[in-house]
Amino acid sequence: MGQPFWKTKSLAEMTPEEWESLCDGCGRCCLNKLEDEDDGTIYFTNVACRLFDAQTCQCRDYSRRTERILDCVDLKTCDPDEFRHLPGTCAYRRLHEGRELPKWHPLVSGDPNSVLQAGISVAGRTLSESYVPDDALEFHIVDWID
Repeated sequence: MGQPFWKTKSLAEMTPEEWESLCDGCGRCCLNKLEDEDDGTIYFTNVACRLFDAQTCQCRDYSRRTERILDCVDLKTCDPDEFRHLPGTCAYRRLHEGRELPKWHPLVSGDPNSVLQAGISVAGRTLSESYVPDDALEFHIVDWID
């Protein structure tokens, strides 16, 4: 039995299906972030994009998300250096940085619920940006994201 595709291919070499399967469905990338202008530190909030479904951790309009949300990043087309805005648990960031997928990742565990069981999912832990003004985001910074 050969190595899994994520160990033998670069991100750029992956098929669309392989690329999409790397997403563990945690929802962390859909959270609003703040960046410290002085040192570049990224702070995650518990405030999610208005298209984010807080129970399923899915985008309500995935195929048109970048058209509807101007600052939504399409990871497939962005510069991989932008992956630093993703949580350290993210498969795209981890692979770009030369790290392994964690044991709770569905591709490794074989269980789509392993993300929730490992406490990585943001399901049920977010507020919609529709209810939180931009100038209040600093009051929603969380420490449960690496």
